[in-house]
Amino acid sequence: MQQSARTGREGDVLAVVSQSSAQVSFFDAATDERLDTLSVLAEPHELCFDPTQRLLWCASTYHSGYYHANGGRRSELTVIDPDTRRIVEVVDISPEHGPHGLALDSARGRLYVSVEGSDTRPGGVVVIDTRTRRPIGRIDTGAPGPHWFVVDPAGRAGYASNKEAPFVSVVDLDRGTLTDRIEVPGSEGIAVSADGSQVFVAAPYGVFGPRGGPAPATGIRVIDTASASVVELLPTENVVFPVHATAAGAVLVGELRMEPDPATGLGRQTAGRLTVFDAGSHERLGAIDVGHFPLTITSSPDGRLGYVACVTSSTVDVVELETMRRLARLDVAKTGEAGAHGLAYIPKAD
Repeated sequence: MQQSARTGREGDVLAVVSQSSAQVSFFDAATDERLDTLSVLAEPHELCFDPTQRLLWCASTYHSGYYHANGGRRSELTVIDPDTRRIVEVVDISPEHGPHGLALDSARGRLYVSVEGSDTRPGGVVVIDTRTRRPIGRIDTGAPGPHWFVVDPAGRAGYASNKEAPFVSVVDLDRGTLTDRIEVPGSEGIAVSADGSQVFVAAPYGVFGPRGGPAPATGIRVIDTASASVVELLPTENVVFPVHATAAGAVLVGELRMEPDPATGLGRQTAGRLTVFDAGSHERLGAIDVGHFPLTITSSPDGRLGYVACVTSSTVDVVELETMRRLARLDVAKTGEAGAHGLAYIPKAD
């Protein structure tokens, strides 16, 4: 496939959620042109592309609002044909609710969906057969709000970050059981290395009001999966929400930055920062300013390009990772309408 000198490969598509306007937008990865916009259920959050079935999954998490301040939790996943940009099916996973994180094991035909807990049971992960598009199991994670979820390359272990619980949940995907709790401050984004030996966790959990007690050091906790323990902290200046590991061995981190607002006495958001570490050496490779409140990060399959969705500015920054140069900024929603969240890179069909 021909490689564009500017951004992605010709024929490839970037899909982006607009959380506030309940839409999924499709952009030409080579030209950055908006190709189409598809309306979906309210409060779409995350996207996941299944290359085997060639379908795009979209999780709608709430009827309105956000974590801790919402108008009720949804139970639907929207299945989209990314080539025709049409909805194939809406899958209702009730009584499960609050679907958010999506992780795919394409070799086994399994989609894992993190769901929030209730008064009667903890949060967990719903297992979906990607061929039939129906739930076939549930794995408890032992925490009320598992948020992001990742699967190791072998498809044997899964890791859930937990906003309020002081641990990362480790689950055995073959047995469908919770096997370990790895101590970290409440966590946000999570990613697993290409060889499965490390998990990178953004901690502590982002708190926008007063935090009880001293604040833990911000950064990325590096978990050694063999020992199921934190072995290193990759420090950042600011709280981190999204984390993503590329196929080329880089760890992409989205830092949220605030500045004092004299008018209100509170903080206000300023430009976020994309910080890049080497997954092997843990060396900090560089950083670049991005839009306001980076919330989701993905990359091109070759690891050359990083995509940073920023929810407050509702933009996606396209960054050439080797040079740390911004190639483009995509406007996802209308001016003044926040919401850029979930991302999925969709290679051209063979």
